[in-house]
Amino acid sequence: MTQRFSLRAALLASAIAFAPAAFAETPADVLVVAAQIDDIISLDPAQAFEFSGIEVDNNLYDRLVDFDPLDLNAGIKPSIAQSWEISEDGKTIVLTLREDVKFQSGNPLRAEDAAWSLQRAVKLNLGPAFILTQFGFTAENAEQTITADGNKLTLQLDKPYAVSLVLNCLANNVGNIIDKETVLANVQGDDYGNAWLSSNSAGSGPYSLTAWKPNEQVQLTAFEGYWGEAPAMKRVIVRNVQESAAQRLLLEQGDIDIARNLTPTDIEGVSANEGIKIATEPRGRILYMGLSQKDPLLQKPEVIEAMKYLVDYQGIQDSFLKGIFKTHQNIVPEGYLGASDENPYSYDVEKAKRS
Repeated sequence: MTQRFSLRAALLASAIAFAPAAFAETPADVLVVAAQIDDIISLDPAQAFEFSGIEVDNNLYDRLVDFDPLDLNAGIKPSIAQSWEISEDGKTIVLTLREDVKFQSGNPLRAEDAAWSLQRAVKLNLGPAFILTQFGFTAENAEQTITADGNKLTLQLDKPYAVSLVLNCLANNVGNIIDKETVLANVQGDDYGNAWLSSNSAGSGPYSLTAWKPNEQVQLTAFEGYWGEAPAMKRVIVRNVQESAAQRLLLEQGDIDIARNLTPTDIEGVSANEGIKIATEPRGRILYMGLSQKDPLLQKPEVIEAMKYLVDYQGIQDSFLKGIFKTHQNIVPEGYLGASDENPYSYDVEKAKRS
């Protein structure tokens, strides 16, 4: 069962308050959100690999290319890279970057920054690094295989790959472009600025990081020099509120503008309120059942096949996960490259017995 992650506008089983009382406590250009954000470990794009951290980073940074949130077939659109060319042998990609973009520090965004950002992620070799290293980039060769010349960035791959795969990977959080000069000024030893970037930002995105208090809240401020469409809100405050009931209460009291993680029961409870709108967006998250491969019985293909017929997918979708997840029997979330919309399994005890 899956949800797709929607960049910069992800609302999952969210309720948005429009009643006048909802804005009584804060100015109209300040958005207050209640969400479960205790999974944030670091905001460094080379390290962040949790849903909440990635969502924050998507507002702080830009990438060479970006996902098209309206294209559920894993569509890619230009971002900082306006165009790209592929060599005949399929092993070299040259991306031409915009020249009118500035970081939040005021420094110009250069192809050199993009190259350094990717090199840095490869050299740090933290959680999301595999997204880049699968193309043959290593700590030893990164500076030779990821290079900049003027406003062009060149990637030398170890072998030909589908261009769609490479671009999809560059659109991930690990592909965020970091302000090289700002980060180098905050390096501690050989950490490439990792400690500083864990709780600070050095991007060119529509928002800059004002503050992050682990397990409490994240505060963002609109970047007035943003090259793209100006953010609608001057400030965004995301409060860590774990319980759906607590989020609902805050929403109904007008203490927050958006509740991000309401259960089906609470969604139904607020749906009658004319001042509250229910909104959903696809998001890239999967719920799955794992079978321990240390158990010889669970290693058997026929047992694994039988288990797939013992899950009441429709019942789950229509009850305690209603409006939050939908049936998707593919390890790749809908909207991502390689996803399939085929759902061959259904709850069928007799078929499970015959497996």
